[in-house]
Amino acid sequence: MEQYVALDVSLKEISVCVIDAAGAVVFEGKSAAEPALLIKLIQ
Repeated sequence: MEQYVALDVSLKEISVCVIDAAGAVVFEGKSAAEPALLIKLIQ
């Protein structure tokens, strides 16, 4: 199954939206703007 990740990045936090190939939202959330936290959130 294909999934796409959209990021809205600011200095303090990153908003994350994951959608599937049909365009349905699979996940929405936020993370502190730190790479390790973002990787954990997306996995």
